[in-house]
Amino acid sequence: QLQLVESGGGLVQPGGSLRLSCAASGFTLDYYAIGWFRQAPGKEREGVSCIRSSDGRLYYADSVKGRFTISRDNAKKMVYLQMNSLKPEDTAVYYCAAESRDLGRRWNRPNEYDYWGQGTQVTVSS
Repeated sequence: QLQLVESGGGLVQPGGSLRLSCAASGFTLDYYAIGWFRQAPGKEREGVSCIRSSDGRLYYADSVKGRFTISRDNAKKMVYLQMNSLKPEDTAVYYCAAESRDLGRRWNRPNEYDYWGQGTQVTVSS
């Protein structure tokens, strides 16, 4: 059974850093694209970043470029999201999601992903 479990969320001050982890089980991570999404209260779920399975190509939302870095360790079945220079507007529940198809420009569309974790809360506040 395919499962994704996020961890690493918490409360951090503006300008601080967090590293989110997404642990995968029940499938071969190498063959799946992994996306990170977030959802703030009252807002739609939005794509933050994605790492493609075929060539490791990276995608980022404009709002996080230069601050967030996605990476994966297929041997450990882990995907990470390093978040630096955090802002209050980064506050949200963060989810990782898996998809076996090559999504290309559709990487940031939540409905393109078949598998989701339960989410981890990130709060950026002083």
